[in-house]
Amino acid sequence: MSRDIVNSICAALPGATVSDPWGGGHDCWKVGGKMFAVIGAMTPAVSVKTDSIETAEMLIDAGVGQRAAYLHRSWVALPLDTDQGELRRRIRASYSIIRNALPKKVQATLGDY
Repeated sequence: MSRDIVNSICAALPGATVSDPWGGGHDCWKVGGKMFAVIGAMTPAVSVKTDSIETAEMLIDAGVGQRAAYLHRSWVALPLDTDQGELRRRIRASYSIIRNALPKKVQATLGDY
């Protein structure tokens, strides 16, 4: 899986925007101004939010991902060569967690997914 495929998965989500807030080549995906996925500049991985620290630990213990550097323990870094279906599910789950935490007025402007 390449960075381009990850970016295309993220770009297809309603209201998703990309930026490089830290410079240096990060792809930081946000919805409603809140980050749901980030591809690091140096590490070939995408970090996504999980629903809990326990879920992140389970994914790390299962060898699916690793601890996401600089982020809360509920985030996990998935290698870019992760199975495309798994990667799509984890990105969409992260997007949903962040989107559902946004104010209802903001959510209403994003459209269906």
